Amino acid sequence: MRVLVAGLIGGIVMFVWGVAAHMALGLGDTGIHLPANENVVLSSLHEGLGNQPGIYILPSLDPKKMGDEAVLKAYSEKAATSPYAFVVYLPQGEDMMQMGPQIGRQWASDTLAALALAFMLGLAGLGFRRRVALAAVAAVFTWLCTMVPYWNWYRFPLDFTLAALVEQLVGWLLAGAAMAWWLGRSERKLAR
Repeated sequence: MRVLVAGLIGGIVMFVWGVAAHMALGLGDTGIHLPANENVVLSSLHEGLGNQPGIYILPSLDPKKMGDEAVLKAYSEKAATSPYAFVVYLPQGEDMMQMGPQIGRQWASDTLAALALAFMLGLAGLGFRRRVALAAVAAVFTWLCTMVPYWNWYRFPLDFTLAALVEQLVGWLLAGAAMAWWLGRSERKLAR
């Protein structure tokens, strides 16, 4: 029960930090820019990408043609001279201002992550500082496993990638401190 409560506390702290990081500090907007002519880009998406939602990388290379030397040479030349784009595409659109479902999913994600971390912190018979340090290590680990590959392979902007590190590290330090406090408090009560 103490791990469950610690996870719920951590989830709430992480969610509140996420709201502050995005709404007040603007960390979620770092590296994201407005297009020079949005209407031109939007009007060409259906024609260029079709009706299949998904992720598109431009210029593209069909994986089935990776063995064709001529195709690889043509792709390399095109890639060296063309703009690059990583596009998350929804052909039907979605009103991003209707945030109810997104907020619910974010809270659930933060809480599930906090429950996993609380379980780890509860297993480790450590004091407060070491539990907080473990939370920081977990934050850096997940950033290295997700955001650095996006920067490396998909060319996510470096400032976006570093802002994600700040958001995750600060958030999990705060959540980790709250969970470490709760777990330590609970352990002291059990010891009595």
